[in-house]
Formats: sequence, C-alpha cells, structure tokens
Amino acid sequence: MQRRAGFTLIEITISVFILLLLLLLAIPSLSGVLADRRLKVSLDAMNQIVREAQKRSVEEHRPYLIEWQKKAVVLRPESIAQGDSAAPAATLVLDKGHRFLLRLPAALEKDTLAQWIFWPSGTCEPANVSFQGPNGSWEVNYSPLTARPEIVRYATK
Repeated sequence: MQRRAGFTLIEITISVFILLLLLLLAIPSLSGVLADRRLKVSLDAMNQIVREAQKRSVEEHRPYLIEWQKKAVVLRPESIAQGDSAAPAATLVLDKGHRFLLRLPAALEKDTLAQWIFWPSGTCEPANVSFQGPNGSWEVNYSPLTARPEIVRYATK
C-alpha cells in the first residue's frame, strides 16, 4: 500500500487555529503602538510650537504669545505692528476629544489668561502643559528661560 505525501484536514485546522491565536495576541499590542504614536504626535506638535515661539521672538526682537483658544493653540506676536498680518504665526488645531491645559506656576494672579509669553531674548516664564485625548495623556514642565521640556507624565490608553 502506497501512502501519498500531504497534509490532513486535522493538521491544516490546527495550523490555522494556532495562526489565529497568534494574531489575536498581536492585535492589542499593535493598537498600543498606534496609540503611542498618536500621543507622541501631539507632544511633538506642542514642542514644535514652543520652538517656533522662541525662534520668532529672537529673530524679530519682539514678544510672542502662545495662546490657548477654544479649538486651537495659536502662536502670535504680542502686539501687531503696522503692516503685519493679524493671522496667527502658527496654529495647533485641536482634534475632537483633545484638550491642552496651560498652568503658569510663577503667575502672580490665580486666574490668568491662557497665554504663555516668550520675550525678545527667547526666554519665557516656566509653564506646565498637559494633554488629554482618546489615545492617552501627557504632562510636560517647560523650564524657565529656556523652555526645555521635561516629561512629567506620559500614559497611553
């Protein structure tokens, strides 16, 4: 009696089952990586607008403000000079469910405007910025004078 080479139905079924099991274990890990990437994008965008504020304040020798608005965080000069456009220099648009919060620990008043100033020297006051969104949250302390970010909390969902 001669036996043919090949796989039985049971062997193929077991192989497919193992493959599906491995796939089910990998999906949560993959979604965590994607959430982390989206959270990092929000942190990078905030750091970019801070660097832009420093750069513009030094190059143009005038104060710049990062201002928290209802649906965006915008960068604009503290005062508009004649011939300047009233449009913001940079805008960080908030997606649905995203929230940026500014705290100024050195502020003399308790309820200050949601504005962070960068002086013509490129220095700034210390600030704490936190973010909450569907992919997680983070909190960063920006050092006085240099605005160097220090991540205090970073958690993906």
